[in-house]
Amino acid sequence: MPDLRAELTANLDEAEWEWLIPHLQRDAVILVALELDLLDVGVAIAGDNTTSVGRWIEENLLTKPSTAQISTWNASPNKRFSALIVEPYVIVQEI
Repeated sequence: MPDLRAELTANLDEAEWEWLIPHLQRDAVILVALELDLLDVGVAIAGDNTTSVGRWIEENLLTKPSTAQISTWNASPNKRFSALIVEPYVIVQEI
């Protein structure tokens, strides 16, 4: 899926935590572990690769932010993340 990868690459950006809060409130933020490439995860989600996505979820490499993480990030609203929108989700990785 080179076209999908190119499209997602163009949309890969940085975001401050404060900008992500509205997406968190609609339960759309997915945290990607640092061991994974954010773009690879985006391609897998957009391409409906349930095998890879399911494995990452089972291995806790794709998670919803925990209450403790949210509290930490709320204390530092300028914290930055790598972010990629893959409708309906915003997948993020701590920088």
